[in-house]
Amino acid sequence: MAKQITQETFDAVVKENMEEFDMEGEEAVQDAVQQFESQGVNLSNIVKTLNLGSTPGETEHAVLQALSDLSTLLTSDSPDPEKLTSALQAFQEECTVSFSHRSLAASTDGYKVMFSACNKFCDDTNMLCRCIETLAAFIDGQPDLINEAGMQFLIQTLTKFPEDASLQASTFKAIYATCLKHETNRQAYIEHGLLPCLTKALETHGTHKDVVKSACAVMRVMTFDDDIRVPFGKAHEHAKMMVMENKALETLLASLAACTGDTGTTADVCLTLSRLAVRNEFCQAIVDLGGLDLVLNAMRENVRHQALASRGISLLKAIAGNDDVKTKIVQAGGMELIITALNIHIGVAQVCEEGCAALCALALRNTDNVKAIMAANGAETVVQAMKVHMDKASVQQQGCMAIRNLVSRSREFADPILELGAEAVINEARLRHKDVEDAGKAAIRDLGGQVELKELWKGEGRGITR
Repeated sequence: MAKQITQETFDAVVKENMEEFDMEGEEAVQDAVQQFESQGVNLSNIVKTLNLGSTPGETEHAVLQALSDLSTLLTSDSPDPEKLTSALQAFQEECTVSFSHRSLAASTDGYKVMFSACNKFCDDTNMLCRCIETLAAFIDGQPDLINEAGMQFLIQTLTKFPEDASLQASTFKAIYATCLKHETNRQAYIEHGLLPCLTKALETHGTHKDVVKSACAVMRVMTFDDDIRVPFGKAHEHAKMMVMENKALETLLASLAACTGDTGTTADVCLTLSRLAVRNEFCQAIVDLGGLDLVLNAMRENVRHQALASRGISLLKAIAGNDDVKTKIVQAGGMELIITALNIHIGVAQVCEEGCAALCALALRNTDNVKAIMAANGAETVVQAMKVHMDKASVQQQGCMAIRNLVSRSREFADPILELGAEAVINEARLRHKDVEDAGKAAIRDLGGQVELKELWKGEGRGITR
């Protein structure tokens, strides 16, 4: 792990550069950065702007000044609301500049100040909302800062003011920031009763854009497995709890139906549903509850909307994990929509990745779907997507897998796909991307091409030694 230094150490070197070597401010900062980086120091937590200290006549980092001003106002008995609002806004703006600004504030009791602000106005919904918004901005990327009392306070806020849409949305944003890359916090929130709060918020504010988007973000982060500090997370268990114990599918689909005119919110709901479709019966439930019709209608009306196209395809790919559902998707026109979206957004790598993955899922173990995809020029679209995004390993991986599924049980389509130039494209992908080697080799093999199979182990050697 790279070494780190304190802000004080960095500022001292900048000051020395100016006093000892007569450097200008900007030059002194740049020189200090070069010095530390050459020594292998990680400066991600350092504010790289000029600061000479805190003695009379000298300046202080703006984020620390904003935090100090806020702290001073909070310690007074009756702080002026306008001044306090301005102070919160100033600190929030400084926190959004960079992670290093937030890190510096955290090293100077930033969390203590923000938590005291939230507690001070726990019964004033307007001011509490502003405080929690600022807390969310400050704690972004620093989930370790929040403690048990802080998590309990946020859950209590949700349960205490269920009708206040703005406060619900702000609180969900703060919870999201403290759950990203932090499995322990995720599990603690669930133990404190977060999941019923999400259901209640969606039922109460199902048409409120900010509430739906922020609640969806929290639902998704509960299904992440992004904390390298724990060997095993509970992403699957969390998804199961949301669906089976807290009516997540029903509430999300109700919001999807209510927000059809809002493409951004519709896209968020689709993405969230895709994260919850982790079991065969959940995929079927989404269809039975009308989810397939809702997403296909939304995509038909907004197929040129990039985010909605991508996330709609992501949902179709997720529920296609159910063999019965993948047939229904094709019968309902979903496959044609995926290909249409791919052709429209062929220059967007994310859409191409999702589209190829969805066609791959639809073709898996289903020769009827393969015939439909080939009839709709799906193979040609996949090959074209791979040609456009040769530098994107994820697109190449999904493209190779889609081609393999198209021919693995339908060898009659190998020649038509080869005529599209698929073999050359796949071999180029194998040369460019190590991660694509296995999928590419499998696709070439099923297309009838020649591949070199390496025997990695023959079971021969010196035997087991003790």
